[in-house]
Amino acid sequence: MNIDTWNIDTWEMDELKINAITAYLLAKPEAEECYPFDAQTAVFKVQGKVFALLIHKQKMRLLNVKCDPEQAIELRDVFTDVMPAYHMNKRHWNSIVLSGSLPIGEVQRQVDHSYGLVVKGLKRSIREGLEVRHGSSVLYR
Repeated sequence: MNIDTWNIDTWEMDELKINAITAYLLAKPEAEECYPFDAQTAVFKVQGKVFALLIHKQKMRLLNVKCDPEQAIELRDVFTDVMPAYHMNKRHWNSIVLSGSLPIGEVQRQVDHSYGLVVKGLKRSIREGLEVRHGSSVLYR
């Protein structure tokens, strides 16, 4: 069945995409979701460290992800939906505008990169425990 024949309005389709992104974030090993700021900002953590924020702000959805500083600038130059992160350190974080123009594979790649950077930055004993439990190839895609 073609997705165009589903008779889903735009809002519902957007919610399906957001649910898919949320599921991808939570599928990361030992990922947790919490709402420490407000009901519109989902924070995703691994071992207590933030690797992504999913923000609903004025009818716009943003996904904040950690990024290597040089790569962060390159991504902003290449993709119009990637910009310096909203309410975060703009050197190390990007915001992805979830408008649908950025391919889902690229969103997932940026999530993987963010998660890997955060895991690499964990205390050695915690990082090594994650590596033993889940494998390096899963943690550092």
